[in-house]
Amino acid sequence: MNNKKTLLAVCLSAGLLAAGTAEAGLFSSTYTKTKYPIVLGHGMLGWDSMLGIDYWYGIPSALRRDGAAVYTTEVAQLNTSEVRGEDLIDQIEEIVAISGAKKVNIMGHSHGGPTARYVAAVRPDLVASVTSIGGPHKGSDVADLIRKIPEDSSAEKLIASLVNTIGSVIHLISGSSSTSGQNSLGSLESLNSEGAARFNAKYPQGLPTTACGEGAAVVNNIRYYSWSGTSPTTNALDPSDLITKVASLAFKDPQNDGFVGRCSSHLGMVIRDNYRMTHLDEINQFLGLTSLLETDPVTVYRQQANRLKLAGL
Repeated sequence: MNNKKTLLAVCLSAGLLAAGTAEAGLFSSTYTKTKYPIVLGHGMLGWDSMLGIDYWYGIPSALRRDGAAVYTTEVAQLNTSEVRGEDLIDQIEEIVAISGAKKVNIMGHSHGGPTARYVAAVRPDLVASVTSIGGPHKGSDVADLIRKIPEDSSAEKLIASLVNTIGSVIHLISGSSSTSGQNSLGSLESLNSEGAARFNAKYPQGLPTTACGEGAAVVNNIRYYSWSGTSPTTNALDPSDLITKVASLAFKDPQNDGFVGRCSSHLGMVIRDNYRMTHLDEINQFLGLTSLLETDPVTVYRQQANRLKLAGL
């Protein structure tokens, strides 16, 4: 009788353990668990975390929750794509050393897109994929408008000084480790259409060969993706919509996110180029006040991480 009770207890325990394991498996997820770490690269005047506000609002935690290894980086707030790219290479080398991974998946927002392209072009050994979010790959009409200010004029020097000061304040408050300095005219050189064309001639990987087409999805074993929005305003409660609305006045084509035109954002495989998002909605700012009529930006990042996972990246 005692042996039967012991056997029953063992079987019951085994059943409960199996059920618990199955339940744990049911509620655990590897949806965003990519092979290589995800590296997030900010745009002009960006940061990683400043005064308790993350540039990528709620995005890293959402990706990590379902298995991704995520690293946020901080490069020069204002400088050329090449200088920012060298900053990013230094940080990726550290990430690779720390994580033990051979490569990384870079997701770059705004000027972070061309910055990531530079890294992929000069250090392809470090990069598995580049995802550009609202990247001005053919330049921005806003930068073109600013570039009409006469070079070396008093107005240019004054504006450059003011913008450099803003960059320096962000650099200081966010605790950035970048030593490249602030160069707003370097940013302008990279982000206007003429400067972008010169950059593209040197680093054409993933760029469309037609005015508004898709680029090569894979170059040098690196996959290229892009997505962007086309709505300068999306939420009446979002104060940053005023910035993107005013900036959008520089565009002749209404299909823009406030700072970048729809076709200029194309790189590699275009996931979608007309989300109802502003340039800042694309990073879930301001504090998640995005359109209620569009997919949550955080969900779009999760979907992209899953896409990378399924591609073996």
